[in-house]
This record gives sequence, structure tokens and C-alpha cells, in this order.
Amino acid sequence: MRARYTDAATWRALAYTIVLATAVPVLYGCLASLLLLAAAFLFSLSLVSGGTVALGFGQVSTAEEALPYTLAGLVILLAAPYLLALAAGGHAVMAAALLGTGPAHQLQARLVEVTRSRARLVSAFEAERRRIEGDLHDGAQQRLISLTLQLGLARHDLPSDSASARSVADAHDQAKQLMAELRELIHGIRPQILADSGLTEALRDLADQSPIPVRIESDLPGRLPDHIESTAYFAVSEALANALKHSDASAITVRARLRQDLLVMEVSDDGHGRADPRGGTGLTGLADRVAVLDGKLWLSSPPGGPARTGASTPRWPACAGCSPRARAPWRRREPVPGHCLLGGLLRGGARP
Repeated sequence: MRARYTDAATWRALAYTIVLATAVPVLYGCLASLLLLAAAFLFSLSLVSGGTVALGFGQVSTAEEALPYTLAGLVILLAAPYLLALAAGGHAVMAAALLGTGPAHQLQARLVEVTRSRARLVSAFEAERRRIEGDLHDGAQQRLISLTLQLGLARHDLPSDSASARSVADAHDQAKQLMAELRELIHGIRPQILADSGLTEALRDLADQSPIPVRIESDLPGRLPDHIESTAYFAVSEALANALKHSDASAITVRARLRQDLLVMEVSDDGHGRADPRGGTGLTGLADRVAVLDGKLWLSSPPGGPARTGASTPRWPACAGCSPRARAPWRRREPVPGHCLLGGLLRGGARP
């Protein structure tokens, strides 16, 4: 209720109601009276035949005296459509000024439409990615497995020292290599363990593949929406890849936790720091992916370390057109060297 009473639109609507109840009836009443008076003027010649007639501003008793009134009535009737249009136009202008959408409301409407379009694009992208992963896993991979088995059988059926056996052996080895590359491609599109077991298990699997020790600290209570889990997984994957490639770290810690309605992921290492997000497109592209989900990506990498990379996204999908969701309280920290916030554009500031 307090927000409604302090909303400017509420007071503009009240002002329009007051004007509609007071000034507008007076205006249209004056126009109606003018039209009735014009009709009386127009028929003044026929009215004077019965004697003296009062016509608004005076009395007439002869046709010569009534003729100017008749001409005036004719002029008023000819001008009546323009007067009515002028009154209706003024009414429309007043309604638009009091009830119409100003620049702020238009900007808000555009923002709502952009949010809706972004949500539709995210859903369509996730559905298309799942379809491609399913087609590769159930279609191309199964046929490639069948081909590999057939080549293996044919390889054993041919004499080992024949040219045909060597050609089939080469084809068999290439088919196995192609199958391994296809598995890696499918894993990059959407890891099967992520779809089957959730984000925590997928992070543990990612840690097992790392050449240096990676500790997983996760307190996630259960499953999250698919595109939230997918974005969080690839954010951690990109951060681990950057740490392994550039930081010379000997240990990495990955933390996944819920902070009210936010999923917060953080990757920290004991490397030398000095990470520069402008040196490559990996973190920038990752920031754009997180921003699509109304999230943020941050990087803290002062000289000498430690380096921390994190991402926060809403726990549940955005509801386009709804009222803004309650955000978790952010704790502001003083900026440190090498500390920047990535939100589509690289800019300095304190991370949450």
C-alpha cells in the first residue's frame, strides 16, 4: 500500500479522475449548449412568424432582424465538427499526459521485453543443445561403435600380413580415435554426469580429471534448473582451465553454495595471480554467458595471489514481466589491484 501511495502514476490517475469528473462535463456541456443555440439561430426565420422571439442575446420580431442570427447559426454548425475535434484532441492530450507512458515507463517496458526475449533464447538454446547431444549420443555415436566393431571383426578375419589387413587396421584405429573425439565433443556439449547426477557430482568428476589436486566444497541441497547447472559447470570448467594454464598453482579449491536466491560458485588457487581478463576472450565470453542468466562473474587476482574467480546466478529462472526478485545482500569490499567485475563489460569495482 505504501508503494502505491508513493507511486507517481497513482497520483496522475487520481488527477485525471478529478478532471474527468469536473472539467470535462463542463466542456462538453458548453459545446452541447452552443449546438442547441446554433439550431435555434438557424430556425429563427420560421420562429419570428409567430411574434417576438428571444434568441439568446436579444429579441427579434421581424425577418430582417432574424437573418443575422440565421447566418450565425449556419456558421456555428459548419464549425461544430472542428470544435468537437478540438475538444476531443484536448481530452486525448490530457489523458496521454496523465495516464500515458513517459520515457521511464517506455524504458521499463523495453527492459521487460528484452528480459522475456533473453529468457526465450536461453530456453531455446538449452533445448537445442540437449537435442544435439541426444542426436550425437544416440545416433552418430552408436553407428560409429557399430562400425568400429565391424572393422575389428574384419581385421581379425583377414591375414595379418596382407595389405587388406593393414588398411582395415588403419581404418579401425581411425574409427576408435574418432569415437574418442566424439565422446569428448558430447561431453563438452553437456556432460552426461551433469544430466544424470547433478552439479556437485559433475564438479567432482571435473576435479578428478585435473592434473593437480582440486578440492570440492559444495553444500548444494539438490538439483537446480538445467541451464543454471550447465552455466555453473562451464564457469568452473573455464576457471579451472585458466588456473591450470596461467597461474602455476599447486592446489585449487572449488566452492559451490546457495546464498538466499543466488547460486555462488568460486574457484581459488595458490598461484602467482596477475590474471588479466583483457588478455583473452575466455572470461569475457563466460561473463556474457553468466549475464544472460542475470548473473555476474568476478575476478580477484592481485599480484602474488591468491587468485579467485567466481560467478553468481539466480537460483531459479527469471520470470519475465514479474516484479524484481529479492536479491541476496551484497557485501561491498574495497577494490584491490587486479580486481575487476565482469558483467559483459570489464569495469573496476568490488565483488560481492
